[in-house]
Amino acid sequence: MSKKILKGKVVKDKNDKTIVVLVKRKYMHPFFSKVITSSKKYHAHDENNKFKVGDDVKIIESKPFSKMKKWEVISK
Repeated sequence: MSKKILKGKVVKDKNDKTIVVLVKRKYMHPFFSKVITSSKKYHAHDENNKFKVGDDVKIIESKPFSKMKKWEVISK
């Protein structure tokens, strides 16, 4: 099974080697046929602390780094 890759925006970078990424997705409601926007925050591992608030990043599923961190930053 391949690993998921998501695109999002960095909303928090205060913690050491960790960023919080906000991922938004749009989908069509099955019955009402309206476009719905949903968002979710993911904690991602940033080894060198090089990403700052407002950056667009790609994250990939990885081994658990901690209780909350199961994603890793791959590129800008």
